[in-house]
Amino acid sequence: MRPRTWVLLLAALFALMQLATVEGRDTPDSKNYVSYALSLTGADEREAAAATIDHYCAGRAAMAHRAQLVDVVRFHAPDPAPRVLEECREQEWRQVEARLAAGDTGGRTVPFMPERFMRIFEVRPGYPLVLAPFVALLGVTWGVWTAGVLITCAGGVLAYLVLRTLAAPVPLALTGMALYLVLPCGTTAMRPMTEGLMLALTLAALWGCALVLGGTRPRAGLALVGGALFALFTVKHSQTLFLGACLAAAGLAVAVRRRWRGTPAGRGPVALAAVGCAGVLGTVLVSRLLDYPSVSESVQDLLTDHFARPDRERPWAEFFQLQGNFWMEWTRRQLWEPLFLAALAAGALGARRRPAFGVFLAAAACTGILNQAGHPDINIWGDRLITLAWLLPVLGVPLLLEPVLRRAVVPAQGAPVEPVG
Repeated sequence: MRPRTWVLLLAALFALMQLATVEGRDTPDSKNYVSYALSLTGADEREAAAATIDHYCAGRAAMAHRAQLVDVVRFHAPDPAPRVLEECREQEWRQVEARLAAGDTGGRTVPFMPERFMRIFEVRPGYPLVLAPFVALLGVTWGVWTAGVLITCAGGVLAYLVLRTLAAPVPLALTGMALYLVLPCGTTAMRPMTEGLMLALTLAALWGCALVLGGTRPRAGLALVGGALFALFTVKHSQTLFLGACLAAAGLAVAVRRRWRGTPAGRGPVALAAVGCAGVLGTVLVSRLLDYPSVSESVQDLLTDHFARPDRERPWAEFFQLQGNFWMEWTRRQLWEPLFLAALAAGALGARRRPAFGVFLAAAACTGILNQAGHPDINIWGDRLITLAWLLPVLGVPLLLEPVLRRAVVPAQGAPVEPVG
């Protein structure tokens, strides 16, 4: 079959697998994005609240039903789904009604939480804009699911395109796409959250880096990197800051290393560093101009349990103390179950086969570490904040397998090999 046929086949297989869980992927933050998308379709605040609460609580009920079916003590008990659904609706409406009555009706999102917390989501229109047409056409449940499938598959296709641009054979490029879909990248991208778009846009930026470094279409590559950073600003502006800074550092590192070895630095790394710096500067200026929530506000949100408690008097001292505690516990858990660390090591070894691009790949993966460092909460749903670091094995492992594939293919193209013995 043609490569595009294999790509479509992998995407279709992934979509079929996702039919096993249509409901129950939501996190508490998903309510904010769904209600934002509904408001973009023209729904008023109460209509958006009703549809969002029904969707969220239906997911909670579905999760309770599935959990009860395999509970070794209560599997023969009555289905808890109706009770969970009713209790969830009552709780959510009680909170929303109280805030609506208090006049908290200024934003695009339904006031599920205090206004200061909701402000964080008001400045992230990117994902709701993508979600809105699907919700309008298919309803909330199937609209959210369909958008998740398409966003996730788009990320897989971008992984394939990056590897093909790096001259990886088709089977290895397909391997990269498959790894993206089956590793935590695919699981996280399917959640109704910003991470799916963040992963896809980061891969788009890496595709642009590959085009620039390969010298095939440098202008298109730079435009792709700049466009990805711009789109990422609408999805989560702090991630634009991280990615821009990491790409700038990578470009500088490649240029310095080439100079150190006595070879020309080349325009590509320098141009990519300039685009990264422009992304950082633009993010800082525009976010201040639009009065986006500051870093200090984000730290207060973390330490006050989403502003449910009074602001901390010494937030930065507590934040850095929490950082130390978090990374010690995180390291302990990773050493206990070192799959993630092993995958990162394998990806790093593979990235060395494309030295210049490997630096940019490692830089993009570091944005996952930075994102997690900005939210040192060990209980974040499914380690989703650090998921961007999985891009290193997604693209690096296929490159690591390249010599193995070439050794397997070359004998078949030459003289027949006699069996041993």
